[in-house]
Amino acid sequence: MPQIVSRRLCAGYSLGSLVTGSFSTVPGLLLLPYLTDTLGVQAATAGLLVLLPKAWDVLFNPVAGRISDRRGSRRPLLLQGGLGVAVLFAALFALPAGGGAYVGVVFLLCATAYAFFQVPYVAMMAEITTDYDQRTRLMTWRMAVLALAILISGAGAPALRDATGGYQVMGLAVGALILLGTVMVYLGTRGVTAQSHVDAGAGFKVLVAAVRDSRHFRRLLAAFVIQATGVSTLLAGVDYMSRIVLRDPGMQTLLFLSFVGPALLVMPLWQRFGVRYGKRISFIVATVIFAVPMAGVAAAQVLPNSVIVALSAITGVGYSGMQVFPMAMLPDVITAEEERTGVRRAGLFSGVWTAGETLGFALGPGVYGLILAIGGYVSSTDATVVQPPSAVTAVLIGFTIVPMLLVVAALPLLTRKLEVVRT
Repeated sequence: MPQIVSRRLCAGYSLGSLVTGSFSTVPGLLLLPYLTDTLGVQAATAGLLVLLPKAWDVLFNPVAGRISDRRGSRRPLLLQGGLGVAVLFAALFALPAGGGAYVGVVFLLCATAYAFFQVPYVAMMAEITTDYDQRTRLMTWRMAVLALAILISGAGAPALRDATGGYQVMGLAVGALILLGTVMVYLGTRGVTAQSHVDAGAGFKVLVAAVRDSRHFRRLLAAFVIQATGVSTLLAGVDYMSRIVLRDPGMQTLLFLSFVGPALLVMPLWQRFGVRYGKRISFIVATVIFAVPMAGVAAAQVLPNSVIVALSAITGVGYSGMQVFPMAMLPDVITAEEERTGVRRAGLFSGVWTAGETLGFALGPGVYGLILAIGGYVSSTDATVVQPPSAVTAVLIGFTIVPMLLVVAALPLLTRKLEVVRT
């Protein structure tokens, strides 16, 4: 008999995506332009300031995973981490006079707090249900709320910034949204219990051995990280694309909505597609749907804005599937490893996974900042500064060609079976 997950639990768990969606989207979307065009930090340096705090999580997230495995219930740690993220995110944009150094330090603290939310949150899914299709259903709920969170924060944050003439109010508003998601997921997952086996060997050698011994996990993680880098590079370029290439700052919200909005409509379709054709095949299809129209957007300088928006919307359909299927496949891999070893490792694997995810979303702005620097982008506090043609080209390439190539580069990793047998 299938282990049906109640709608109450699906909704409660999925509300944690208000936290993950906001924290993954807004810094990737606005922190780089905040540094280059409000604080006047050079593009390459700004890219490093966005990259390094999240790169720290690559080392720290597995530690958070081991702590999560040892704590029993994951909910208290999740609550503490989420509260820290909410407060620190509001502080991130609160003091422009602090300059780039202040932003770097606060972002490092915020990323650390986020590890204590994200790791137990991801690990909890493997403990809610072991049923193959119910995990796809649960992940579809989560991805729908994630799409909504990305839509609200990604479209609302720039609009709020522009309406209030600065970043401070925006930071407070996004911090409040993170706080709401933290409280709601904590309350909504009451009754979710930890598994009985604790990871007895929580040292670094055990972590390395666990990842080394799970070929399916390594391939799935590598594909996800490569694609996360591509997507985050695209998101980092939305603000620059609208201002520099399209010469219409108002296009930022429209571009973002066209990219994320379709996810709210097609998530149920992806769920049915996954049940019929399998998660791996669906993942490959979603990747192709993402990449093909993005190649068309590379001709943005000669295309009408309406065509660019339409192509972005098709790309968004692929993006939604690229979010659902790797995350739905992860607990299958975790369960197979726990059954093979008889050891509780959901937190350990989730820590490594979230470290990779964090790295991917950190690399995007770093890559984009490097592309801007190579193109000669002029950082300034003067909004009227004229960019050289090479910088315009760099903005366009970073928004289209680079994300497309990165996403497609993950396809060879998906040519072999990654899923466990249905249970």
